[in-house]
Amino acid sequence: MSRGYRGRKPPRKQNRGATKKAPRKKAPTGVVVNAHSEGWLKRGFCWVYPDEIEEQPRGLRGGEVVPIIGKSGAPLGVGIWDPGWIAVRRFRSDVGPIDAALLRGALERAKTLRDRTLPPETTAWRLVNAENDGLPGVRVDMYGWHVVVSLDAPSLLTILEPLVALLNEMFSPRGVTLAWRPDHRDAFDPANAPRAAGLIDGRAPNSDMVVTERGVKCLVRPGTGKDIGIYPDQRDNRAWLDAHWGGRRMLNLFAHTGMFSVFAALGGATETVTVDLSEAYLTRAEANFRANDLDPEDHLFIAGDVRKVMDRFRRTGERFDAVVLDPPAFSRGPEGAMSAKQHYPGLVAGALRVTSPDGLLICALNLGEISPRDFHRAVRDGARKAGRGLQLLHEGGQPPDFPADVDFPEGRYLKFGVWRVL
Repeated sequence: MSRGYRGRKPPRKQNRGATKKAPRKKAPTGVVVNAHSEGWLKRGFCWVYPDEIEEQPRGLRGGEVVPIIGKSGAPLGVGIWDPGWIAVRRFRSDVGPIDAALLRGALERAKTLRDRTLPPETTAWRLVNAENDGLPGVRVDMYGWHVVVSLDAPSLLTILEPLVALLNEMFSPRGVTLAWRPDHRDAFDPANAPRAAGLIDGRAPNSDMVVTERGVKCLVRPGTGKDIGIYPDQRDNRAWLDAHWGGRRMLNLFAHTGMFSVFAALGGATETVTVDLSEAYLTRAEANFRANDLDPEDHLFIAGDVRKVMDRFRRTGERFDAVVLDPPAFSRGPEGAMSAKQHYPGLVAGALRVTSPDGLLICALNLGEISPRDFHRAVRDGARKAGRGLQLLHEGGQPPDFPADVDFPEGRYLKFGVWRVL
């Protein structure tokens, strides 16, 4: 039975001669978006969400290049189709191909910015910051002679080959690694990717590579996915703190490979206490100390759940002159799951309970969906919970090689602040 009649009998045929057939609707030549999406695209935003699409060509597959069209028929650019939580990533606002010429232009503009702004003796930096450099969903990071290309979705494999060819031509790296960077809102599982992460060109380092940040050494593993060993986006924040470590006892929470601790020790901190759940990270942190001619025996490294360690310090009366709080977006430890979005005020409160009066609270949050205003609110709520007063001394963020496009609010993902504790 025809679905359209829902159980009703079809009407009796009327023998009144030939009936005129309704004209068949012409298939759209591209993705037609609603007025809301059209407004954002005209302002410079480069994503189209699935529920903003009114019409689309049949049989679209991830990776296909599609025109973007407004309801009025006006062209709004060209993008790459994806079956995930972002339906189209727009690569150009005019009409034209997504080809090597487009990629070359984006890389050359990105390189010009980095050539002008990177500090001396810095070999770990970002060349392409995705949407903010005109290549949505694509990040290119430089670690000495090795390049890491991170993609948000398999659909972006469409441009990988010409992109790698241009990187080889412009920078002559000895190796290029592919990394997957899926969003938690997407169903994409890197384990089932059409192309596996790992070395895709040249050779990989046989052991830890040494890169530098303003002359300070860090051991990195650029072929191992996300846990390379350094977060270059914290570079300017570490630089600001150089003048403030002297004579302080410093606590580094969620320390990763300990680079805040290394800079603090080099800057004259009397002692650093480096805390992370992962013993493997702490082993790498000790190696970073030795790489900079610092004796790890003069400092303390603690493997444990940060919340439990902070509570033990509170109960034993341990106090610190500077506390760094830089949690991951999500983690799981002996104390249960920890979400930075949900638990940040509580983490701030815990940190303040072990910070001395006139000490420094140093907070960071790497989460694009949290606005700077909400970040400051979370710190303020944590201070009230701990019953401590704060004075904001410095508000930081991303360095110039991690630019944030003004038409892409998600680009300002890193929040950072330094407060004096009263």
